[in-house]
Amino acid sequence: MSETTLSAQEALDAARRRRARLAVEQQSQKYARDLMTPEGAALRLRIATASERAGAFLIDLTIMILALILGVISIIWVVGQLGFEGLALGSTLLSLFVFALRNFYFVSFELGRRAATPGKRVLGLRVAARDGGRLTANAVFARNFLREVEVFLPLQFLVFGLGDDAVNGWIALFGFAWSGLFLFFPIFNRDKLRAGDLIAGTWVIHAPKITLDKDVAVAAQRRKTASTLGGYTFSPAQLDVYGIHELHVLENVLRKSSTDVREAVADRIRKKIGWNASPGEDDRIFLEAYYAALRRHLEQKLILGKRKVDKFDRS
Repeated sequence: MSETTLSAQEALDAARRRRARLAVEQQSQKYARDLMTPEGAALRLRIATASERAGAFLIDLTIMILALILGVISIIWVVGQLGFEGLALGSTLLSLFVFALRNFYFVSFELGRRAATPGKRVLGLRVAARDGGRLTANAVFARNFLREVEVFLPLQFLVFGLGDDAVNGWIALFGFAWSGLFLFFPIFNRDKLRAGDLIAGTWVIHAPKITLDKDVAVAAQRRKTASTLGGYTFSPAQLDVYGIHELHVLENVLRKSSTDVREAVADRIRKKIGWNASPGEDDRIFLEAYYAALRRHLEQKLILGKRKVDKFDRS
């Protein structure tokens, strides 16, 4: 196969990878939302998908069922200790326990500092106010007490309608239709909101734990001497070769890659931008200098409204 054919094949592979990457980015933007806080700070958030919310609810429901089982066992033990006279007390305790579990499990966790139940915390989710303000107790109570109408009440209809009586059958059908209406409600709105979220003015967003790495450009400046970063000057043409995607790749290379990988990347960049390496030039220092210059160059273009996505972007 000729060199020309290889180059054409490489270009096709690169274009295919770029299309795939842009498709993934576009899909992720589907759940991205811009939020302006009362203080005027602009935040970029990602709302939870319907499947993520369902998964968090199933985890919480499992925890509630386990807690209910433990509660029933404890109440049975208490009734057993009291004898026959304890049946009325046991029934009362069980009713109070079920009521507290249904109505205050979600509220107590979401009123906390993390604004998330255990199920939401497992999936990196939390409840937030849609206006960017503080999540109030009124909003938490409103969104969770409506869950009684959305979930638990129709479940009661289903349970009571399991008999053979025709009336119970109609009740079960009504409960099934009611459950289906609220179950699929988040699927048919853009922000994946429950009916409780609409009333309370809340939504569920991603809140993953983030560990901030050191800024590569700042770290490079701290190591700078008169003969290192200060001695590199790149022309606008050399900086226009790459875009935001390549900047992120280069940042990962500087943070995590081995010496051999940095050497290979440095050689490729020098060849791409037409850079003649001086004798004894350090690959890491060269990459840090190019990274700092490229980031500054792209940030200046963004201020002017010009966004270069990657090296294939000619806009």
